[in-house]
Amino acid sequence: MDRFKSTKMVSIFSGLGNIILFLIKGIISFYSNSLAMMADTINSLGDILSSIMTFIGNKISSKKADHDHHLGHGKAEYIYSLLISVVMIIMSLKVIKSSILSFWNINNYDFSIYLIVVCLVTIFVKFGLYIYSSKMYKRYNNILVKSVSIDHRNDCILTLFNLIAVICSYYNIYFIDGIVGIIISCWIIYSAIRLFIQSYDVLMDKAMDNMSVEKVLKIINTYPDIKKVTHFNTTPVGYQYQISFTIFVDGNMSTFDSHEIANKLEKEITSKIDEIYLTIIKKKIKKMNYTLLMIQK
Repeated sequence: MDRFKSTKMVSIFSGLGNIILFLIKGIISFYSNSLAMMADTINSLGDILSSIMTFIGNKISSKKADHDHHLGHGKAEYIYSLLISVVMIIMSLKVIKSSILSFWNINNYDFSIYLIVVCLVTIFVKFGLYIYSSKMYKRYNNILVKSVSIDHRNDCILTLFNLIAVICSYYNIYFIDGIVGIIISCWIIYSAIRLFIQSYDVLMDKAMDNMSVEKVLKIINTYPDIKKVTHFNTTPVGYQYQISFTIFVDGNMSTFDSHEIANKLEKEITSKIDEIYLTIIKKKIKKMNYTLLMIQK
C-alpha cells in the first residue's frame, strides 16, 4: 500500500467512525440536554468535514505532474491540512463561547447512564483511529494523516473530560462542564495552530531543515573529486524537497567523467534520503591555480 492509498483508507475509516459517533451523540445530547455532549456532537460534525477534506486533498495531491504542474500536486496536502486546522480552531472557539456562557446559565441536565456509555464508546473508537492513523503517518509521512491523527487524539482527551463532567453531574456539580470545555478547547487550538504553521511553512517554500541538509552534504563529501559546492537551494514539493546545487570538479577531468559523478551523486542522494524528491546538479570546472616561484641565484 502506497502513501496515497493509505491516506485514502484513513479518511474513509475516520469518516465512517465520525458519522456513526455524530448520530449517536446527537440523539443522546438531544434527550439529555448536556452542554458537553452537545459540544462533542458539534466537534464530530467538524470531524466529518475534516475527513471529507482529507479525502479530497489526498485525491488531488496523488495526481502526477502534468503540463500545468511540472512538480506534481503535492502541496494540495498542505492546503487542505491548513483548512482542517482552521476548522479545528473555529469549532474550539464555539465550544469556548458556550462554556463561558454556561457559567451564567447553569445547564442542569439530567444524568443518564447512556451519557457514560457514549463517552466510553467514543474514547474506544477514537483511540483506535488515533493508533491506526498515527501508524500510517509514521510510515508514509503524510501531513493530512497527521492532522487526522491529531484530531483523533484531541477527541479522545475531549471525551475523557466530558466523561468526568458527566460523572460530576451525578453529584450535582455542573460548573465542571464549562471548565472542561474551555481547557480542552484551548488545547485543541494550540494543536491546530502548530499544524497551521507547519502547513503554512511548506506553502511559503520554507527551506529544508538543517539535519536533512547535513545528510546531503555528508554524501557529497564522500566524493573526493568534488572540490567545492555552492548555490545550495531547497524547495518543498509536497512532503518532499527539490534540491539544487553546483559542484566544482578538477579542470583536468573529462566531461564524461564529470557527468558520471553528477549522475551517481543524484541517484545516491534521492535513494538514501526520503525527503528528497528531485536533485539537480550543475557542474563547473575548477581551474587549478599554480604559483610559480622564481629563485634568483
